[in-house]
Amino acid sequence: MPGILQLRSAGVTRTHSTDFKDSQSGYPQLLQIPAYLMPEAGPKESTPLPPLLEKSWMRNFRLALQTGKLRPKVAIVSEDDFHHSSNSTYRTASSSLRADQEALLEKQLDCPAPSLQRPEDRYSSTYIIFFSLGVGSLLPWGFFITAKEYWVFKFHNCTSPAAGEVPENSDILNYFESYFAVASTVPTMLCLVANFLLVNRVPARVRILASMTIILATFVVMTALVKVDTSSWTRGFFALTIVCIVVLSGTATIFNSSVFGMTGSFPMRNSQALISGGAMAGTVSAVALLVDLAVSSDVTDTTLAFFLTVTIFLVLCIGLYLLLPRLEYARYYMRLVYPARVISGEELPQDSPTTSLVAPGSSNSHTPPLRPILRQTAGLGFCISYVFFITCLIYPAISTNIESLNKSSGSPWTNKFFIPFTTFLLYNFSDLCGRQITAWIQMPGPKSKVLPGLVLLRTCFIPLFMLCNYQPRIHLKMVVFQSDIYPILFTSLLGLSNGYLSTLPLIYGPKIVPRELAEATGVVMSFYVSLGLVLGSACSALVVHLI
Repeated sequence: MPGILQLRSAGVTRTHSTDFKDSQSGYPQLLQIPAYLMPEAGPKESTPLPPLLEKSWMRNFRLALQTGKLRPKVAIVSEDDFHHSSNSTYRTASSSLRADQEALLEKQLDCPAPSLQRPEDRYSSTYIIFFSLGVGSLLPWGFFITAKEYWVFKFHNCTSPAAGEVPENSDILNYFESYFAVASTVPTMLCLVANFLLVNRVPARVRILASMTIILATFVVMTALVKVDTSSWTRGFFALTIVCIVVLSGTATIFNSSVFGMTGSFPMRNSQALISGGAMAGTVSAVALLVDLAVSSDVTDTTLAFFLTVTIFLVLCIGLYLLLPRLEYARYYMRLVYPARVISGEELPQDSPTTSLVAPGSSNSHTPPLRPILRQTAGLGFCISYVFFITCLIYPAISTNIESLNKSSGSPWTNKFFIPFTTFLLYNFSDLCGRQITAWIQMPGPKSKVLPGLVLLRTCFIPLFMLCNYQPRIHLKMVVFQSDIYPILFTSLLGLSNGYLSTLPLIYGPKIVPRELAEATGVVMSFYVSLGLVLGSACSALVVHLI
């Protein structure tokens, strides 16, 4: 309609700057004034609203809003369409076409006032879905590296060499874990960069479903090869395994960072659910390792059971993700958000359904701006990277070589179960507990100096673990902690602090930036995690040589 006037609550008059507010959310709304109450305005001239008419409109709108007879519509407009006068801000007739083009979005937001209330997460359904997706993101890799005996069997030519004979493919057999680490690290960093560039080009739904499908297909291939005799093509099987690891690691990175970026538009408890799910995947993998050691008679049988479990769980995760948009609570936070400039001059919180009040054409860049994200998350990024740097210096390079002081007793506990229990199960369970605590306690805050102080304090774990019964010892002969209780205590504190101090900045990050940058910020936070993991893994060899 030509001549429609758009009022901003911050610019109607100097004395009534907060009169037009949504009764449910409390945030300013844009109001539409019919053309017949306003003189026709051209694109090059500004016509102020007459004072008497302005006061009348203020009184009538206030009364109508209080009685519920009027529902203001949210207008999707560009800042460039506004002209300013001494006492009002209005949109000219030449820009009315864009408002007509936004009719569908206005219909979506034009709803009765009670529906503006945030829906509840009934039965914690959304929380459970994100927790399950967190498990699904790391469970495949966890089972992949947990099946060490299976890989030894496969790369040993599936047969035992004769006495005194050097096994064929001994290089693969001795260093396959290092090859696995390199094959998983390189694509992780590359895929994080690619995912950041694809944030505004490829919808998150496409990235998530495509990556989950590829992970599922990869595990189907590896599961099918468990019972296949690969003794005649061991090197070919090794090459195929490396390719699967590259694909698995890259797609898992895209999946995890995309889902984490999506949770940036949700309340923090959903981000925490996703992160805790990753810790649960590690705990399940550790339990599977202990079960394998306790009851295994044929390494291929247990590995087949593990891989089939992962395959079934991945199918379940795909179904849960497809269910997510059907939940009212999830739809509320997953609705389309355009890059925003809040024209009222006040930035709305991220959990408001009307955060973005600008035209979709106001931003033409397909790549999210990296500099403001880095500037706002630099402190949190340091905390994340340093937490994982210290953790990877110790776990698993040092912790897996700390033996029981009573190993000579010959008991199953000190010889067979001590390292799997203290290193894998205890650490992952403590990590899970630390991440779960953040569901109830979020302190210190994102701007607190206590948070980086606690992160730096974790440096003390390095000498503590080095002075336990690490074997073999060449340079550092002294063992200070002469009891098995010390590595158990230190591992518990390492996991607990890792879970708590890494989860806090991870869930803070997407919340301290504008909502339109939340998904890109989630990808950047995942990059901080990978940076800490890479640096810690690279420097762990140096620490081991010092011992």
